[in-house]
Amino acid sequence: MGIGDLLGALMQSGMAPSSDRRLQNAMGAGGGGLLDSLGGMLGGKAGGGGGIGDLLSGAVGGGGGGGGLGGMLGDVLNQAGKAAGGKNNLALGGLGALAGALLGGGGKSMSGALGGGVMALLGAMAFKALKGSGQGGGRVPLGLLEPQTESDRRELETQSELVLKAMINAAKADGRIDEDEIQRIVEKLQEAGAAAEDQRYVLTQMQKPMETDELILAGRRQPELGVEIFAASLMAIEVDTPAEKAYMAELASGLGLSPEVTRKVEQMVGL
Repeated sequence: MGIGDLLGALMQSGMAPSSDRRLQNAMGAGGGGLLDSLGGMLGGKAGGGGGIGDLLSGAVGGGGGGGGLGGMLGDVLNQAGKAAGGKNNLALGGLGALAGALLGGGGKSMSGALGGGVMALLGAMAFKALKGSGQGGGRVPLGLLEPQTESDRRELETQSELVLKAMINAAKADGRIDEDEIQRIVEKLQEAGAAAEDQRYVLTQMQKPMETDELILAGRRQPELGVEIFAASLMAIEVDTPAEKAYMAELASGLGLSPEVTRKVEQMVGL
């Protein structure tokens, strides 16, 4: 199981009670967004042969006005598709897998694509949050793009690992990750088919001292990655204790994210 698979499994584990809801908010659930659009499309069609990724690709396609995706994600995908030279250059397959998991179609077979979907969603959030901010907006984040070269794939793996570390790091903001949390996450990893070696990797990350400086250093170099790190951290914790609030403020400041950008991300996850 690669880093992308682990990231998908970790996101599926629901690290905090609100993790699933925040993920759904970011996808546009309940607000005329991606999940509503896909849910309606899937509900009305029994056969047809097309998977969720096909539906997503078609929905992002041509026309303005009535037929496209609603909500934040639909708008972002249309804008990012233009910036990337066409929607076929976007990682729509991963987003489709993530939407499928949230609609109840997830499972072991989907974990790898799910990791790609997490990075694509975080990329879409970064693209939206940075647009017009003066902080590097306009570039399509790597996670939202379909990798074209081996170099792209390696860099995406590196970024995925940083995002995974960011989620675990945020969970340590209250001092440590308690044993019940660790046991629940390990069980979820086992359900997702993670090998013993992969489980050990995650456990080692959980037991390490906090790595905030490393995350900040990586995120400051690339504003898009900085937003992804911040957004993933918001999905990993409740942000309902003084320690967690202080951690998120320190992270945003260290990453150099403006209050406008952090506010946009918080709105996207429904915080």
